Amino acid sequence: MQDIEEFRVVTRQWLQANCPASMRLPITQEQIVWGGSQVKFSNEDQRIWFERMRERGWFAPGWPTEFGGGGLTPQQSRIVEEQMLSLGCRQPQFNLGVWMLGPVLLEIGTEAQKREHLPPMAQGRVRWCQGFSEPNAGSDLASLKTSAKQDEDGNFVVNGSKIWTSYGDAADWMYALVRTDVDVRKQEGISFLLIDMKSPGVTVKPIELISGKSSFCEVFFDDVRVPAHQLVGKLNEGWTIAKKLLQHERAAMSKFSEGAAPSHDALLVARPYLFDADGQLQEPVLRDRLAALLMDSHAFSLTHQRVKEEGLARMDISGPASIMKLVQTEQEVAKYEFLVQLMGQRGMSWEGDEFTADEHDICRLWLLSKTYVISGGSSEIQLNIIAKRVLGLPG
Repeated sequence: MQDIEEFRVVTRQWLQANCPASMRLPITQEQIVWGGSQVKFSNEDQRIWFERMRERGWFAPGWPTEFGGGGLTPQQSRIVEEQMLSLGCRQPQFNLGVWMLGPVLLEIGTEAQKREHLPPMAQGRVRWCQGFSEPNAGSDLASLKTSAKQDEDGNFVVNGSKIWTSYGDAADWMYALVRTDVDVRKQEGISFLLIDMKSPGVTVKPIELISGKSSFCEVFFDDVRVPAHQLVGKLNEGWTIAKKLLQHERAAMSKFSEGAAPSHDALLVARPYLFDADGQLQEPVLRDRLAALLMDSHAFSLTHQRVKEEGLARMDISGPASIMKLVQTEQEVAKYEFLVQLMGQRGMSWEGDEFTADEHDICRLWLLSKTYVISGGSSEIQLNIIAKRVLGLPG
């Protein structure tokens, strides 16, 4: 077996030789590559980076090679992530299937489900969306009403709707929670289904957001037929499966900050507003707020690394994962609140030639940051989880 330090050196050399220089620059929302049947590249370097990482199996480096992964050990997988971060390599693709559903199928999926769904995920050929929240079942997810009744052949007929489904209009498949028993405690009557978004009866409608983006959608199901073999786990045990997946979701959200998702370096943005011609910091109050943001960000980075190591050691990180999600999203909100206040009128620009595209972007991401503390489980929900699972407080 290859020595771990030798693997680290070889990995870095491969990344340096194969990751184009333009794929090591900060990314914008428009430059994100989503894996799926309709994958799109805005330039040749994106395509090259995507294909090289796919061929190496490093979309899912820790998955078995038989399912399209890289066959690496947990320690080797971590080294790949570390070296990508060190070199500033972008994520070659964003894929919720790989980051969230895939680990669940690897653990509890049938052999047939693994062979049908994992290789396309690992090759970036299928895009997944999450069908959990409903109009009257957001934070109280267990109150969902979308029904799935079995016919005489054991197949499911799904009726109802989902809301806040990220990129539902671009997804090929959905993993969804559905109500399969109404006569038991609400958590005990839920099942976990995999639904082909091309199925007759599926209708998707984008939701326009205050930031001008339309990543969220409503999804409607009208007598949508789902084969029995697309049930993950046992009937009425979907709540337990969902909790497993949400642990991966909160970990996956870190991908949007680890050399991946659009964000801003608070110090770089603040520099023209806080530093004078001699490079000295002005405005003591704003200076202190900036220093606090930078220290919080660094502390989060170190804690995030520790939690990842605990996960690799197969420790229970369900509680820390909620802490990571809570802290990261609240930090993003605080950062953009600070930047908008610091920039004044320039931080409120939306369009036009008077201000720059970067200044328009600050305003849009400030507005978008408001959704971070809701999506993936609101901050209030995370606080409840932390209170119970980490602090051991009574319900």
